[in-house]
Amino acid sequence: MDETKLRLRRDAELTEADGQVRISAPAGSLGLRGLDAGTTAALRILAGGDAGETALAATVGEAGLLRWNLLVRRLSRAGLLEYAAAGARLRPVGAGSVEPAPAPAADTPIRLSRFAVVTAGEGVLTVRSPRSPAVVELSPAACGLLGALASWTTPAELARIPAPGQVLRFLAAAGVLATGPEDDDLRQAQWHPRDLWLHAHSRGPRWTGRYGGTYAFTSRFEPVPADPPPFTGERIELPRPDLELLAKTDPSLTDTLERRRSLREHDPAAPITLAQLGELLYRTMRRRAVFTSPDGQELADRPYPSGGSVHELEVYPLIVSCQGAEPGLWHYDTAGHALELVSPPTPAVRALVERARSAAQLTGDPQVVLTVTARFGRVMWKYETIGYSLVLKHVGVLYQTLYLAGTAMDLAVCALGGGDAADFALASGLDYLTEGSVGELIVGSRR
Repeated sequence: MDETKLRLRRDAELTEADGQVRISAPAGSLGLRGLDAGTTAALRILAGGDAGETALAATVGEAGLLRWNLLVRRLSRAGLLEYAAAGARLRPVGAGSVEPAPAPAADTPIRLSRFAVVTAGEGVLTVRSPRSPAVVELSPAACGLLGALASWTTPAELARIPAPGQVLRFLAAAGVLATGPEDDDLRQAQWHPRDLWLHAHSRGPRWTGRYGGTYAFTSRFEPVPADPPPFTGERIELPRPDLELLAKTDPSLTDTLERRRSLREHDPAAPITLAQLGELLYRTMRRRAVFTSPDGQELADRPYPSGGSVHELEVYPLIVSCQGAEPGLWHYDTAGHALELVSPPTPAVRALVERARSAAQLTGDPQVVLTVTARFGRVMWKYETIGYSLVLKHVGVLYQTLYLAGTAMDLAVCALGGGDAADFALASGLDYLTEGSVGELIVGSRR
């Protein structure tokens, strides 16, 4: 059996000053005082790379071996150690105890968890669960075990694979080894692996080493500007509503909240007007100001809130029937308060109408579909792990802002539960990964 090797986690730093040894990592730090020379030397070895337990014990010496074993246990419980054996590595990436788990009994039914996620990079496959602060890295020689774990088996049946016990201990510690059904109760069955992954990794740094406003790309890419490139099609300047007058004539916030409903049906005899559409967009989406943050990112101010003032959302009115504007896919210029034609009513644009009509369960076409997109780089240049969850939060507050303004204007507004980002990319010509649809609403005149 291969000897298990240890090292300090790769993102940890060991420093020595004033008689104290400190180990610092994104998940936390640990200060140690009163260490003997052998223990300090062994910690330096762990900071330099993998080391076998036999060599570490020799460095510490027999007299200090008990204290060393206790210290190793303390380091593992703090999530500061990595373990390597048989072409596999158990590595902490978040905060929490990480150490090899007991090997499953020879006749225990085991399988790769349905929540396990496998990614490739740097010559290894990384396996992890959304419920663990640890990952397992598998070398090409150890990757065959994953195929064998695609269906139920036992450690005894895996004995033909070199050193499976060591790797199974790592997989169990990382939460990616199932020993029984994972969907017999609603508590687990209700979660799709992708949903649980997004939930766990956007709700705190426990399961990830980097979280929040880390500015991960500042050294590689320039920040995405506040304004997208203009479209070259027809441009319609929109009238600007009198906000002072509206402040006096609008219903109260309480009344608006109480009257708000999702209204799907529109009045075919009197479609929404261009002035009404422009007022709705002005009251909800216009850019009121732009400024630059100390880190060089252009930020914006709009009527609804946005994390870090990044305001990555754009709105594309898909007009079917609107007095004063031709049908087609348009973009709302938040800075200039104007509509820019993106595409006439092509078959790809028509597919968006049909999808919205189906989602809203309408017998006829909606008058206007507001497609909400996100310029993802605006958020992800600054925020790590939580970027996409922030986009969805912003979509939610924009929905409510549109609902309230539309209700105050006596328009029919209804948010839709889903759309097709690939269909929107085809209709708009925009790159799927750069700017994609993240929400849709239908808007029209109220019956």
